[in-house]
Amino acid sequence: MLEKEVINFERTVIVGIVTQNQSEEKLNEYLDELEFLTFTAGGEVIKRFSQKMERPNPKTFVGTGKIDDINLFVKENKISTVIFDDELTPSQQKNISRIIDCKILDRTNLILDIFAQRAETSYARTQVELAQCQYLLPRLSGLWTHLERQKGGIGMRGPGETEIETDRRIVRDRISLLKEKIKTIDKQMSIQRSNRGAMVRVALVGYTNVGKSTLMNAIGKSDVFVENKLFATLDTTVRKVVIKNLPFLLSDTVGFIRKLPTQLVDSFKSTLDEVREADLLLHVVDISHPDFEDHIESVNKTLQEIKSNDKPTIMVFNKIDAYKHLTIDEDDLITERTRKHWTLDEWKQTWMSNVGQDKALFISARNKENFEEFRETVYEAVRQIHITRFPYNNFLYPDYKDAVEKDEEE
Repeated sequence: MLEKEVINFERTVIVGIVTQNQSEEKLNEYLDELEFLTFTAGGEVIKRFSQKMERPNPKTFVGTGKIDDINLFVKENKISTVIFDDELTPSQQKNISRIIDCKILDRTNLILDIFAQRAETSYARTQVELAQCQYLLPRLSGLWTHLERQKGGIGMRGPGETEIETDRRIVRDRISLLKEKIKTIDKQMSIQRSNRGAMVRVALVGYTNVGKSTLMNAIGKSDVFVENKLFATLDTTVRKVVIKNLPFLLSDTVGFIRKLPTQLVDSFKSTLDEVREADLLLHVVDISHPDFEDHIESVNKTLQEIKSNDKPTIMVFNKIDAYKHLTIDEDDLITERTRKHWTLDEWKQTWMSNVGQDKALFISARNKENFEEFRETVYEAVRQIHITRFPYNNFLYPDYKDAVEKDEEE
């Protein structure tokens, strides 16, 4: 009889603050996401700490009293990691580490750690390492005391090279090396993309864990890794897809997230070239998530950062099979009816019906609900791009017949 694998989760606590710009409700949403991130990284959240403040404490992020409370809880409950919801400054991280004797992480560090776990290819690992080095550089500290004026005489006047200077030089050299490596791979990938010919390119974009890879598998007859965790996909997967004898390229890209670390946006810009060079975007949204409207805003913000927000886009609201709405009794005159109580049909009557270049689609990629409507809409959008690109050519590509025959064989 096979024994079940025992997973030892790290005992963690998470910390956030309520400010003038971040309400308590918004904080709870962020902490829910931070808890999911922690679980994805291999941690178990034992307790949440929060505090109302006008702005973060420049020394310890939260107040001194709250830091003492966290420290006491860490000691009494054998906590190994404390994770803060916002990015800590180098001085904040150092000051907190002096008070609390355990690992101190922030949201950025946590996301970088998940990316490091998920990176499968050499390219993804290089991008993640570059982001980690850029994050680490301003956070180096310490001195090599054994180099301080050991001997007098020529060449020995002065303190020598401090540890922090040595470490920074090593990290800077490593950053330069990684950037050159990425440039080389970028050239190779650019050549690969140019070799694909004039085929229409469609890219799946969206928040992390919205079902892009599941949709990729369903429409592209692929076998892309799928898991109910954040950032299951880091490497871009490209597949040739044929709908009604019309071939195009479909790519599955890395998911976005709120408060996405700038280091990751910078280092993964090359991966996002698939989005930049796409002719059509399928913006996948998890409608079953209570904060899906915030997710849409975060994705649109990232698309704007990489200058891809003006591309033709079809909104695809996924996971309708998992959508649940709260119901209230018609006789209940006290409870205010909000968006949380809307049915799926009511959502369809809102702004959702008029976003993107086509009407929004409501599907379940897992159960293939409304999948024919999805395929038809994508087909028409791709066909319009074909017609624009090849107005006088019925057989649009040299490999058109081969693609059709291959699809029929499959």
